Amino acid sequence: MSIAFSHDHIGLSVTSEDLEPTIDWYSRTLGFTIERRFDTHGMIFAFLICGDVRIELMATASKRQAPTGDILSSMNPARLHHFCLAVTDLDAAVSELRDRGVNLIGGPMAVAEIGQRVAFITDNLGNIIELAEPGARPSDPRQT
Repeated sequence: MSIAFSHDHIGLSVTSEDLEPTIDWYSRTLGFTIERRFDTHGMIFAFLICGDVRIELMATASKRQAPTGDILSSMNPARLHHFCLAVTDLDAAVSELRDRGVNLIGGPMAVAEIGQRVAFITDNLGNIIELAEPGARPSDPRQT
């Protein structure tokens, strides 16, 4: 039996104090809007959307993660490393985000093995976001 998957959302745990600033950062910086917000089982949730990308913010964390300033030294196994957002033009996206005060922590760089160019930023809490532009990815990785 084969199971068909599609992507639904990424979930990020934030402290209750960081929920509003994080909603504001994703709205102001990346253009997300609130799809819905609700309380259940003593926890507050907010779903943010931008196009077909959904981020679930869960105000459940008891402490903040330490932010990272460099993608190459950010391999802490105790945290989600990153999530990736596709962009059509990496250079234009990076330029626009710099104008909005967002710092790059890696790239832009070409990754020949996957046929893409990528760059890395962090959100207001230090969560790493990879930006990737379309490339010539191999259709079957077993052929390489």
